[in-house]
This record gives sequence, C-alpha cells and structure tokens, in this order.
Amino acid sequence: MCLFVETVMIEDGEAPLATRHNERLNKTRAEVFASKDRIDILEHITVSSCRRRTKCRIVYGAEIETVTYSPYTIRPIESLKIATDDRIEYRLKSVDRSPIDELFAMRGHCDDILIIRDGLVTDTSIANVAFFDGGRWHTPQNPLLAGVRRSELIAGGYLDERNIKADEIKKYRKIALFNAMIEFGEIVLPVDRIEGI
Repeated sequence: MCLFVETVMIEDGEAPLATRHNERLNKTRAEVFASKDRIDILEHITVSSCRRRTKCRIVYGAEIETVTYSPYTIRPIESLKIATDDRIEYRLKSVDRSPIDELFAMRGHCDDILIIRDGLVTDTSIANVAFFDGGRWHTPQNPLLAGVRRSELIAGGYLDERNIKADEIKKYRKIALFNAMIEFGEIVLPVDRIEGI
C-alpha cells in the first residue's frame, strides 16, 4: 500500500502551516485513494504542549495511520553538490524517498545535493530553494515537491516562480533552503558553495 507523509512544524503551541498541510494531504487522498471526505490534521495532532520547535510526522493512506512527535534541530548545511537525474519524480510526498536517498548518497564531502532535472533546478534532498539576484528571490517553477512553506511564500508575494536553468545559477548571489520545518532565511548560502555549477 502506498503511504504518504506530512511533516508539520509545531512551535509555541501552534502549527502555522496547518491549512497548507490539510490542502496537500486531502488533494493526495483524493487523487490516489479517490477519498471524498476531508481530514483536518488539527483534529489528529496535539499542538498546545509543544513550546520549542517540534517535528510532527503524520503518515497516511486513505486515513491517518500514525502520528509521531520529535524535537527538531536544523541540520547545518554549508555546501551543496549538483546531482542530475532526468527521471526523478517526487510530486506526492511519499514515505518512499529511495530515489532522493540514492542521489543524496552521492553528495561526497558536501552537506546536501541540489537536484537538476531536464536541465532545470528543482530542490535539495530535503528542501525547496530560492535564488536571490540582488532584487528578488526566484524559486523553481517546477520543483520536485511543491512544499507548504513554498506555497505560503508565493501566495504572500515573497517569491517569484520561474524556470531556473542549471547554467543560470552563477547569475545569482545567494540560495535559500526552506521547508515545513525550516523557515525562510534560516539557511542561506552564497551560490559559490554549490559544487558543480
């Protein structure tokens, strides 16, 4: 059976991206399992007791299977390595991350990978990305996974979507990594920390 996952950040007794998680979870359930009912994750998780940043992992199929909680600390990322795979797909947030894990294993001495598909930048192994050109932040138009924080930042006008070719990376000054657990601005690197550009 296919299982999927939502990784929800809880901090100061709140899950600020819960609405976005609900949208993605229910869209996946409708597409994969033809589910017509809607699940509200806030009815299945406990947020009030979590003061420091907590990773709430919700595994689900047609229904929610498991909910687990663990303290979260951002893993330092100071370098990225280009990893190219024109066949990789991760449009739905599946429990099975083996294609991404195989690429991650080839990172060498770098902390993470920057995945290129069909000549275009997508994501790292754990995060969506955005590039700063000195005026605006641009995020890839076709990421591997449309993350919940990415959706929130685009809706708020903080990020512009565009196709970013691998050979255009050098035109940018900085790259930011972000996901449900990592807020925008918490990991920002100069682009010269990307090996293989």
